[in-house]
Amino acid sequence: MPAPTQALTLFLAGDVMTARGIDALLPHPGDPLLYEPYVKDTGGYVRLAERLHGPLPRPVDYPYIWGDALAELEQRQPQVRLINLETAVTRRGTPEDKGINYRMTPENFPAILAAGVNCCALANNHVLDWGRVGLTDTLAALARNGVCGAGAGRDLRAAEAPAALPLADGSRLLVFGLCTPDCGVPPEWAARSRRSGVAWLPELSTPGLAALTARIQAHKQPGDRVIVSIHWGGNWGFDVPPEQVRFAHGLIDDAGVDLVHGHSSHHIKGLELYRERLILYGCGDLLNDYEGIQDYGPFHGELGLLYFPTLDASGRLLSLELVPTRIRRFRIERAGHADRRWVRETLQRECSNRGCTLQPGPDHDFTLAW
Repeated sequence: MPAPTQALTLFLAGDVMTARGIDALLPHPGDPLLYEPYVKDTGGYVRLAERLHGPLPRPVDYPYIWGDALAELEQRQPQVRLINLETAVTRRGTPEDKGINYRMTPENFPAILAAGVNCCALANNHVLDWGRVGLTDTLAALARNGVCGAGAGRDLRAAEAPAALPLADGSRLLVFGLCTPDCGVPPEWAARSRRSGVAWLPELSTPGLAALTARIQAHKQPGDRVIVSIHWGGNWGFDVPPEQVRFAHGLIDDAGVDLVHGHSSHHIKGLELYRERLILYGCGDLLNDYEGIQDYGPFHGELGLLYFPTLDASGRLLSLELVPTRIRRFRIERAGHADRRWVRETLQRECSNRGCTLQPGPDHDFTLAW
């Protein structure tokens, strides 16, 4: 394996949910029927958004949902573009009895490709919303479109295996996906030796860390850089549980992980620089169809961030650029002045005791300083 010789710039995002109302706007909308207590068809979410921000075009082209994010991606040209894909990609299956079931049609998968996404974290609480048939279709859609998946598979071995992305200098980036019960992933979704499912970690314990460390070391080769993408914790709340901090530190100390990509919270949470490695405890939602549903109160779930970390050849963080965004009209927009201020002040507050601070960057974004 060649030793890495180049710095590596990444694009990381939290939850990207292209189901329901968003799927209804895209060129190939699926079955509009929903099995939810209050909203009975996908058009209901469209109407809620239109009530707030006026008529939406339909159909929209695939790049529409990415909005202003496309210019940021074009400017920085990250080698790896990793999102948490918060939906099944299927026309088939039976909805799980959980009240909310996300799916987009496979024909609309070009919406993911429109941003050049080349890796999707799949270990989350919506990827099996339409059962194992839906998961089979989701895995097939990624494979058919040349996109790597991490954290789910046809059996335990496949679910636990990393996505291995070749880099320009001949080295690799390994992405391990996993999830925990506290974000709503039931134990029945866990992959087994002869059953498809997700890479499910029962608890953030010392034995769990040891098992994950052994798995990472079994795959890691000299020169590899490693990301663990983990769906954990509840949807709301800025607090970072101490067990998450201990586990993230252990991944870096024991397993040699270079970056921890945490998600599940519907809003941005704190981040940390630990031993020159980046830990994102909660990236927030980048894209969803929640517009008009509720007031997010102090959490401002409609506001998010584009994360652009650059790692050196050894995996240490060289820089982190943060671009504040807002979801409006089912697309990603640059955040306005007041929203940028809220994002910066909130993130500054949440990482003030974690060895880093924020400073203004060019074009109204932020950079991490330490």
